[in-house]
Amino acid sequence: MITPVKQVNRFFMLALAPFIGLIICMLLFRPELETGNVLPAALPEDRVTAQTQAISRELAGAKDAAVQTSSSIKRTTQLYNKTTSTMSTIVQKAAVQASRPETIYNKRITSKLGIPFERVDSDRITIEMYHVNPGTYTGYAMKIKLKDPSAMQMAMSSEPGRSETTMQAVKRSGAIAGINAGGFADSGGKRYPLSTTVMDGKYVNGFQASFKDLFFVGLNDAGKLVGGKFFDKSTLDRLRPQFGATFVPILMKNGQKTIIPDKWKVSPKRAPRTVIGNYKDDQLLIIVVDGYNESGSSGATLEELQGRLLKLGVIDAYNLDGGGSSSLILNNRVMNRPSDGSLRPVPTHFLFYK
Repeated sequence: MITPVKQVNRFFMLALAPFIGLIICMLLFRPELETGNVLPAALPEDRVTAQTQAISRELAGAKDAAVQTSSSIKRTTQLYNKTTSTMSTIVQKAAVQASRPETIYNKRITSKLGIPFERVDSDRITIEMYHVNPGTYTGYAMKIKLKDPSAMQMAMSSEPGRSETTMQAVKRSGAIAGINAGGFADSGGKRYPLSTTVMDGKYVNGFQASFKDLFFVGLNDAGKLVGGKFFDKSTLDRLRPQFGATFVPILMKNGQKTIIPDKWKVSPKRAPRTVIGNYKDDQLLIIVVDGYNESGSSGATLEELQGRLLKLGVIDAYNLDGGGSSSLILNNRVMNRPSDGSLRPVPTHFLFYK
């Protein structure tokens, strides 16, 4: 009887016998391996040396080229920097030379106005405020340089017949300064702008040819003051007004006094006044004269203002609505003394933005 252990051993021996025989055959009959052409023959030493020297020469040439290129770039950069510096200096000198006539002209203006007691300066506008006190009347002169045409606008209510004070217009629109603008006509308890009025480049109530002594004054799209009498719409259109209003009379034209109609010399003789004009460099000058009433006994005459404007070198000037309408606002303060005791609501205002 065969024990279980012996049976197991016999089973494994029979199972492994074929594999053991295969291994023995492989060991006894192992074929020889042929290298054939698997490994390349050794390269000749002289060929390797020649290739190495050629590569070395090419690398040396590339290095020399890189050094030359780097040197050339360095010289070019130095030349560029030197040229840029020279051009910058030339531009700066040219800018100084170009601004010199403007600076000289501005000094000539300010020397006649005196010393400003208040100043506003930004990248859009420069405002300088002066006292005007020749002896017969008192008031204020506001010199304005518009660096951006949009720094001056006209305020007018979108509701026909509605009016407001200059202070209300200034606060409503966020302006830094403002004055009253054109005349008005009252009808049915409402107050309407007088004659030709332009807002946002459009005629509010259509074009009306100048009649009697009326004029139109406003600003064009280039930030220049335009004004005068216009008997046909095309003439005014050519000036491209962006906004403007109407009143009487013209005081200066092309650096010369204009003839003031007799009735405007005495109606009234003296009064609070608001005047707008320009210099030949397009700076604006606004004069607001104080007066305690509209009876003709206080304020300035139009001839006095003409003389003052001529001495100050103003080129064109226009008399805006005066009397109780005269108002001058700067930095949320009423600068003048309104003859009504308080500011009068009017339809149009010229505003200035910081």
